[in-house]
Amino acid sequence: MKNIYVKDILRLTSGELIRGIEDTILNSFSTDTRLIQEKEVYLALKGQNFDGNLFYEEALKKGCSGCILSKDAKIDREVLNKYPNAFIVLVDDSLKCLQELAKYKRSLYNIPVIGITGSVGKTSTKDMVASVLAQKYKVLKTEGNFNNHIGLPLTILKLEDHEALVVEMGMNNLGEISLLSKIARPNLALITNIGTAHIGNLGSRENILKAKLEILDGMDEGTLIINNDNDLLHDVKDQIKPSIKVLTYGIHNPSDYMASHISLNDNGSTFEVLINKENHHFQVNVPGEAFVLNALAALMVGLQFNVSLEWIKEGILNFALSSKRMEIEKVKDITLIKDFYNANLDSMKSAISYLGSLKDTRKIAILGDMLELGSFSEKLHREVGKCVYENKIDLLITIGTEAKNIADECLKLGFNKNNLLAYDSIRDAYPHIKNIFKAKDTILFKASNGMNFQEIYSLVKGDL
Repeated sequence: MKNIYVKDILRLTSGELIRGIEDTILNSFSTDTRLIQEKEVYLALKGQNFDGNLFYEEALKKGCSGCILSKDAKIDREVLNKYPNAFIVLVDDSLKCLQELAKYKRSLYNIPVIGITGSVGKTSTKDMVASVLAQKYKVLKTEGNFNNHIGLPLTILKLEDHEALVVEMGMNNLGEISLLSKIARPNLALITNIGTAHIGNLGSRENILKAKLEILDGMDEGTLIINNDNDLLHDVKDQIKPSIKVLTYGIHNPSDYMASHISLNDNGSTFEVLINKENHHFQVNVPGEAFVLNALAALMVGLQFNVSLEWIKEGILNFALSSKRMEIEKVKDITLIKDFYNANLDSMKSAISYLGSLKDTRKIAILGDMLELGSFSEKLHREVGKCVYENKIDLLITIGTEAKNIADECLKLGFNKNNLLAYDSIRDAYPHIKNIFKAKDTILFKASNGMNFQEIYSLVKGDL
């Protein structure tokens, strides 16, 4: 284990130690007193609408090893006296402190560090990459949605005796992934695709590409793996500095690693990849072509870090998806597909295409608003409507004001109006739809996380 100490805070941030000793080892960190564990360090973040400095006493009561607070924090000395073994450090900027500590912690480790980004598929790819690497290494990976300027540093600060690190990098605007890359300093970067997520902020897919390529800002050299089936990534090689080796994967465009003889079914997929002039067979236990692409990416990462092909196959076969992403559940004779952690055009199309590929079932799509699309919202929701129509979905239910554009586009294209229902909210929708489901239906629930589709999912499931 590579330790960091209180004295590192003082050195990196010009912090002031007002209680405790400089040689105290800093174990894991928490920014939430509701979740903090005994012996963790409480780091009080301060934003426009919250001030973590107000809760330091709660952290002390729960047995934290010490607190990192802002220099303007109002501290009660009588409170501190109750916890004489806890250190207290004051810093100018607690967020900057968090990031500097993570950057320093990363510098102590000479291990594979894989940075993953993309408009869609980055979380499932991260999970599969981590599963492959875990066949050989002790792996630390991003958990949940800890993929931003707070979550990524907190993940890095959990490094102990790990032998590989897999971090997901998300963004809303230009400059954000650059910051994350300079903290994590990956030696391998992976971009899953360039789609339309956050196009309302960035204005164009070209700007989204520019933002995703910031993942290289923390790399002096190394390897970039890209999805060659994506139109913008397909032409990106000329933009990459010579010290970065570019490798490609794909299904439809000639690539360094390609999937062939693909067999898609309700429970997963099988495919082959030509490696060293020999075809190798792979199996994924999550359905959809998107997961074949994820598996190709994970295969390539595994090969880059000398994981054997047999172990790579095991890692791909046994990986588990993060919660709320393409979770498939059987309730009586009805299949429920939960995929509402987030939504953008690409992930919507992928989920709808999978639903459309199913046989011997009535295919029902319950779709909600895609958020953060700005002036592009109507156009992109209509693209979803086109996808619903082309995939011959049997029954469409939309929930949300923007999602009505999905319904309207379907009607324009000739979708049977008797098989389409549109509502403003879950409260409006549920009384009308709760009795329409029947045996052998397959129901897809897909929307942005802010639409709270867990509620409609739970209501439907509870009444089956």
